[in-house]
Amino acid sequence: MKKSLILLLCIFISYSTIAQETKKEKKDSFLKEFYQDFLKYGTIYGAGDISNSYEPSRKEYFVRTNDNGSIYSIPVVVDGTEYNPFDYRIGFGIRKLARFDYERKPGNFWTGNANRERQIALSAPTSAVQGFEYLFHWEKERNRGDVWTNNRYFLRHTGKYHIAKIESRTQGAFDFSYQSAEVRARLPIGKKFSLSAGAMFRTHDRAYGYNPFEIWVNEEDADGNPINPWYTLGYENGYTDQFYTETYTDPVTGEEVERNDWFWQDEDGVRVADSDLEFRDGIFRDLINDFNNEMWDEIGQFGLISPVVGFDFYHYKSKFWIHAYGNYILPYHSYVMGDSDFNYGNRDNWGKGGLRQDSEFEQWDDYQFGLNMGWKVGKNLGVFVEGEYTKMWDTEFYYSTFGLNYTFR
Repeated sequence: MKKSLILLLCIFISYSTIAQETKKEKKDSFLKEFYQDFLKYGTIYGAGDISNSYEPSRKEYFVRTNDNGSIYSIPVVVDGTEYNPFDYRIGFGIRKLARFDYERKPGNFWTGNANRERQIALSAPTSAVQGFEYLFHWEKERNRGDVWTNNRYFLRHTGKYHIAKIESRTQGAFDFSYQSAEVRARLPIGKKFSLSAGAMFRTHDRAYGYNPFEIWVNEEDADGNPINPWYTLGYENGYTDQFYTETYTDPVTGEEVERNDWFWQDEDGVRVADSDLEFRDGIFRDLINDFNNEMWDEIGQFGLISPVVGFDFYHYKSKFWIHAYGNYILPYHSYVMGDSDFNYGNRDNWGKGGLRQDSEFEQWDDYQFGLNMGWKVGKNLGVFVEGEYTKMWDTEFYYSTFGLNYTFR
């Protein structure tokens, strides 16, 4: 009996040891593959910029009454120039993006500055290499006193016959937020050209074509009278008006003229405008914008699925290279998130009375094209053209650079 127990114990210990070794080997193999496929050649970075902010070339001044005098005494001259604190940008991230042969690293170190470190890998349908590429970047920025945050999260896997990508991007300066995910089949044609086709999911926040205040202020009753006179928005925000009459002498005719109008006060009783026109052309503009922003914020985010096709042509020699690429999102969009009344398909269906009852969903085209070309003409002269154009909904992004270089030898 004792021998049997000892034998069973030895078998159990041996099995446990083998299992642990096998598990460890699998874990080590997984970590090794993860490092080789995902982390190798990636870069973790943290960097920032500091610079002086914009300052006008000429200062601006105004005057105020001297504390020891009256309005007719020599006034105090005050510097009214707007001075902003220094500009800065601080960012952190990790990146692994392959460069095409014609691209050069912009500096000795990566900083995350998108203006200086633009890469085609983030735009072109296909990559310079197969496998994983990614960019996970967050930054905080201040410019002319305004502070915002930006981020870009990008992950793509490119194979010989497929492309899979997810992306999220926020640009605080432009109030731009965008998320997407796509899967495509890829067809290489020779070594330089490829086609791709698949489906894309995208989001947008803006309710295009929808102007809440215009609809609100144009509401009418059965007799054609306005339900919401424009000035009632002032009442709703704590402003009050008071009718007054004044008499003054016309400087041209010398006759006395009677003027009737309304002056406006804020909720603290401070007079903010001497007439309806002054109130409407001044403070009322901010009230309109606040009203619209509140209504837009209640709508929420939209999400849609669309078919997408793309192409990529790449030829590189040390003396001449050309890289042309494009993406076309076909006009067969289907919304899966958001209030259907406010999606982009109804952008032209909104009128002063609201959404037209006979409105129909209108499809549209979105696309992106890019070109990078360089030609070294002999030993001294070089010509280059670089550019990209993107159209998404009502938003356009584009840049271009072109020129020539001549080197004396």
